[in-house]
Amino acid sequence: MDDKIETAAEASEAAVLPRVVEVHSNPDACAGLNKVPEPLNRPVSDKSAAQWAYERLILYIRNFEEQLDSEHEVAMGFTGGDAGVLRIEGMGYFDPDIVTFYGSDGAGARTQLIQHVSQLNVMLRALPKPQTDSPAKRIGFRLASGLEDDKG
Repeated sequence: MDDKIETAAEASEAAVLPRVVEVHSNPDACAGLNKVPEPLNRPVSDKSAAQWAYERLILYIRNFEEQLDSEHEVAMGFTGGDAGVLRIEGMGYFDPDIVTFYGSDGAGARTQLIQHVSQLNVMLRALPKPQTDSPAKRIGFRLASGLEDDKG
């Protein structure tokens, strides 16, 4: 048992610091998140809902891509309706509550999804890369580098 005594301020701050908890039936089949960049360790109250959703999605996308082979790229499936999938080529947010995804659909048409954070529901999928003679694109690593560079 931890005998550390916290001040009221420390206890209050710890209550709003982000945590991630994952349990898998087969830990070797799907690696969970294990490293959170320092900027994401700020209290949640310092960020808008859009920024907080954006930053956590980046971590999930990067983690998903780390488990893909060189023949697949990350895409997202849409829930409800028959909209299909969007190959994720970019992502952003608009404070206080909008997250947007940029990419292309299965037919190659330019696609953008604009989502309110209260409706956010993302299913990551592995799609074969469209051009077999070029390396797979890894958007998660590019997005995450922006998080790691952001110190404020």
